[in-house]
Amino acid sequence: MLKCSMGLTPSPLNVLPINRVMAQGPPAGNILDNKPMVNIVPFGLCRSVANPVVASATAAALGVLTPMPCVPATPAPWISTSRVLIGGSPMITKSSKCLCIWGGQISPMATPAVTVKVG
Repeated sequence: MLKCSMGLTPSPLNVLPINRVMAQGPPAGNILDNKPMVNIVPFGLCRSVANPVVASATAAALGVLTPMPCVPATPAPWISTSRVLIGGSPMITKSSKCLCIWGGQISPMATPAVTVKVG
């Protein structure tokens, strides 16, 4: 599960099984799993006034913050310090971050405990 600093509800990280690496059940994600509406789905309502829809609704409400439906906009890969590669790119860990252009910072709420064998 993911959380966004500007979103109101958690959202799942959807990782497609294209890299064929499983994390003791579901597919393991890497930094390229940042595609809006594919990997990162809406977080309920967005409360960032940098989002034009929220700014417009807030202006219409005479300056009262008016959250509007979230539409993630994540053009850049995740930021990860992991040295473990999945499909040639660093894996997503609990300390990873993905930035939304509307000002939200997306991060995992938890990551599955996995054992990595170096061989």
